[in-house]
Amino acid sequence: MAVDGTDENSLEQGVHTEDAARLRKTFGGSLSDLSPSQKCGAWASHFQRLFVSFIGADWIYLMILGFIMAVISFVMDVLVDLLTEAHRWIYDLADSHVFLQYLAWIAYSMFLMCFAAGFANIVSIQAAGSGIPEMKTSLRGVMLQEYLTFKTLVAKVISLTCVLGSELPVGKECVIQFGGHIYVFLSATFGAFVFRLLPVWNRQEETLMALYATKYRLDFPFDLQELPIFAAMGIVCGFGGAFFVYLYGKITLFVKKQKAMNSFLMKNCFLYSALVSVLISTLTFPPGFGQFMAGQLTQRNSLISFFDNRTWSNHGIIADFDHDDHLAAWKHPQANVFIILSIFVIMKFWMSAISITLPIPCGSFVPIFVIGAAFGRLVGEGLATLFPDGFNMDGQVYHIVPGVYAVVGAAALTAGVTHTISTGVIMMELTGQISYGLPILISVILANMVSQSLQLSIYDTVIRIKKLPYLPMLSWGHRDKYIIHVEDFMKREVCYITLNSTYRDIFNILRSGNLKMLPLVKSAESMLLLGSVERAQLLALLMQRSQHLREENAPTISYKVHFQDDPDAEDDTILQEIEEWEEQQLDEQVNFNNCKIDPAPFQLVERTSLHKTHTMFSVLNLDHAYVTSIGRLVGVVSLRELCKAIEGSLPADGVGLRPVLATFRDRGVRGSRTETTELHRLLEHQIS
Repeated sequence: MAVDGTDENSLEQGVHTEDAARLRKTFGGSLSDLSPSQKCGAWASHFQRLFVSFIGADWIYLMILGFIMAVISFVMDVLVDLLTEAHRWIYDLADSHVFLQYLAWIAYSMFLMCFAAGFANIVSIQAAGSGIPEMKTSLRGVMLQEYLTFKTLVAKVISLTCVLGSELPVGKECVIQFGGHIYVFLSATFGAFVFRLLPVWNRQEETLMALYATKYRLDFPFDLQELPIFAAMGIVCGFGGAFFVYLYGKITLFVKKQKAMNSFLMKNCFLYSALVSVLISTLTFPPGFGQFMAGQLTQRNSLISFFDNRTWSNHGIIADFDHDDHLAAWKHPQANVFIILSIFVIMKFWMSAISITLPIPCGSFVPIFVIGAAFGRLVGEGLATLFPDGFNMDGQVYHIVPGVYAVVGAAALTAGVTHTISTGVIMMELTGQISYGLPILISVILANMVSQSLQLSIYDTVIRIKKLPYLPMLSWGHRDKYIIHVEDFMKREVCYITLNSTYRDIFNILRSGNLKMLPLVKSAESMLLLGSVERAQLLALLMQRSQHLREENAPTISYKVHFQDDPDAEDDTILQEIEEWEEQQLDEQVNFNNCKIDPAPFQLVERTSLHKTHTMFSVLNLDHAYVTSIGRLVGVVSLRELCKAIEGSLPADGVGLRPVLATFRDRGVRGSRTETTELHRLLEHQIS
């Protein structure tokens, strides 16, 4: 029923009147009779009560959470900028000799890297990695020990700040996990708004704008003849993303093997981190090999230069490079733009794959983003050279903008590595270019299709390597998921309780395993599933029964001990009598009246396909399901059986693409005459 303004005012007035009455009752008499200190205490208590009542609302809590994470992220960016400027200052300070510059370049990065690795290893070893695989596991309902803790957050923030300050090719997304389901949307949206608003308050920017604002044409963004090129880029990025995940997996397994063999470099976290830091710093040293891959640029500055709307291969533009700090790094007297961009893509590809295997907090999103942008820029510059006059369509000339190809390449390669579609939306938000939504989405979707048919995503790969309990994705490229049914992989030996179970039966079942839920059936003969009971409820029943037995047995024990002439001689007899009495009590039937029973546990039928079972477990976030046949309990399926079934259904030679119109053929296979005949038999059995 609607409430008008008068009623709302009356309600608010009633609430405040009730609070005032409570204050008067607490302190006695009127508020005017209280001393100033008592008045302050009374009003403080009043406002505390109101604040607690409002802060209990989820939306306020999520906004505060988003604000806190935005502030942490902004402070980290400020500190990273300071560390980067200090790196440049030390490097320029040693300009008297190249060798001194080299020592300053590698020593600074190595010190920050070793500090980050040591700090994360000492404070919280769970801080290593991006944290997204662990977060996916946690959302499945698995609680990881010592992961979502305050010390892990501190270790990630401090260590990641040092890692980014050392200019290692890693990302920053590993801190975002502590901002976080559907509720995360509100928190992340508010946090992103505050994160972009803080630079305005800090007078770093004049107004709110895209993080990598671009200046591309908006009247005719692209020509239709460019769409096949964007599609080809998506396919290539799909193969590239799959190869990156493959390379990362091989490096990670090699590192784990060296740790198992107790190799010298793997004895502690400092040696491996220092070696990788020195190797990457040596290759990116600006006067050395780094001059052929813009080694002096940070990842942010590299992205800004890749998204530039000018054409680098145009000789008229090359002269302007000397006046631009970002673009000047891509100019070299002995190599053209194509050679420098090719070297950048190749070197950053394997450098990033090695860097994210270090025992430090790091992410893979940003370095893949940069590599994809460089690849797109390379394709755009090549097309601009091949077609200097652009495309002519009905008298309208469409000049090629290489920066657009950098945007598409960054989104496509990231999608190929992470197997996500949201990278296209992220790219539109970062650049503020919604006009290029069509080519971005085309490339992202094609990259996903190719990479998903070849490799798992990088996050699922980490889950497999770390052996985290997570349900693997069921690929769309094989037909076994429609042929295999639940009855083929379910567990038929099920521990259950009946309405006639005794306390001894429950005691033996609880001792035999660690099941969190137990099915309740009508009887062992009928096996009709009535519901499920939590393990905690059964333990409570046993505790209540045990306490009741002690209360009944206490007078008998006291009587026998008090009147016994020779306690030592009769001790064994007393204990034997007590045990016999308890044995008799354990054989009594359990009373389930005071037990909470779930009357509708999730059930599957025997002919449920593997595909449908996987979908239900994923969407409903299940960890187990009972399998029934005409209401009778015949088995149970847990995540373990489902994972084994999925892994066993994959062919040994990889996953192939499904044939055209295979979905329609599968529908015909599912409704076969054999299944129909079995169904008629079951119905006839029920009628008879």
